[in-house]
Amino acid sequence: MASPERNKKILLEMVKQPSNDHCADCGAPEPDWASYKLGVFVCVNCSGTHRDLPAISRIKSIRLDFWDDSLVEFMKTRGNAAANAFYEKCVPPFYYRPQEKDCVVLKDQWIRAKYERREFTGESSSLQQGYSSGLYEGILWKKGKDNKQFLKRRFLLSETDFTLRYFTKEDSKKPKAVISMKDLNAVFQPEKIGHAHGLQISYLEEERTRNLFVYHDNSQEIVSCFNAIRATRFAYLKKVNPNARDSDLVPLITRSSIKEGYMEKTGPTQWEPFKKRWFILNLTDRKLSYFKSSLDALELGAVFIGTEGHGYSVREGQPKGSRSGRWRFGVTLETPDRQFVFLCDQEQDQREWIEAFKLVISQPMLPQHYNTEANMRRMKK
Repeated sequence: MASPERNKKILLEMVKQPSNDHCADCGAPEPDWASYKLGVFVCVNCSGTHRDLPAISRIKSIRLDFWDDSLVEFMKTRGNAAANAFYEKCVPPFYYRPQEKDCVVLKDQWIRAKYERREFTGESSSLQQGYSSGLYEGILWKKGKDNKQFLKRRFLLSETDFTLRYFTKEDSKKPKAVISMKDLNAVFQPEKIGHAHGLQISYLEEERTRNLFVYHDNSQEIVSCFNAIRATRFAYLKKVNPNARDSDLVPLITRSSIKEGYMEKTGPTQWEPFKKRWFILNLTDRKLSYFKSSLDALELGAVFIGTEGHGYSVREGQPKGSRSGRWRFGVTLETPDRQFVFLCDQEQDQREWIEAFKLVISQPMLPQHYNTEANMRRMKK
């Protein structure tokens, strides 16, 4: 007869072992659930997708559920390291591996790709054709530049010339835009876009950021599109950096902002009226971009943020005598050319923005950052 307490103790000891102490799928610490068909320990969030795959995975709580001796013995022979060595054997370097804080669609499709479709076991290379072939073509819903309406648009991604094209008509041969992989970025933004599969594609147009907001109703399709973009961007980076290691290029494929949100911003004399703007702070290019709203297509402007040694700093509050706005919690950013004053609605937002600015300022500047700074200064003249 199974001993519940003994088996629970065994499982709790197993989950403390290296590799088992983090979720097998998203890396979240201290997983409390396990798949007794796959032999892996997972977090509560990833356990939801596993429950949706009853033919592939069966889930139990390692603390609350009853475990038969046979199931515990099976878990002893498996574990996260052994399972991932098999199910993640052939993950392409460009393929995005979701982390704990990533959106649901990325984690859901990663789990399904691993265990349901077995895309990374090496059993069949055709399983990765949707994002690894060097060519992607599909129909996505795209938000109009000047309105909130989403319309169907045909997208064509090519590794041959490292471009992403989109067309206003499905049968059109003339693209509305031809986007180079040089400065392209893609990141999931479901809350901002208002769709669980919402993807934001950004690129530079005459040195200013332009955004495309798209989605697809099929979760596998939008994640394949995202990874196809990453594959093409990775190929571009390898071409322009032939001697670089893959491990150095992978972090450069796509990037997420370290902070986004609304603040109020005044002009250079600090007596202009404060205006509410949507700000995006990126660590990779050290840029603070701002837009009229969160779903604006074209950047209104940007501020480069260097290091303290180059004359950049941030502090709480606003200068004495400066104009007040609707919001109360001030942030003052000092640059060699100008003092920027921002106002936040909540004290928590103020703290988060100051911490984010300090993080960027604390990081050393790389050669490409000096070029970015010079280009941005030239644009303002």
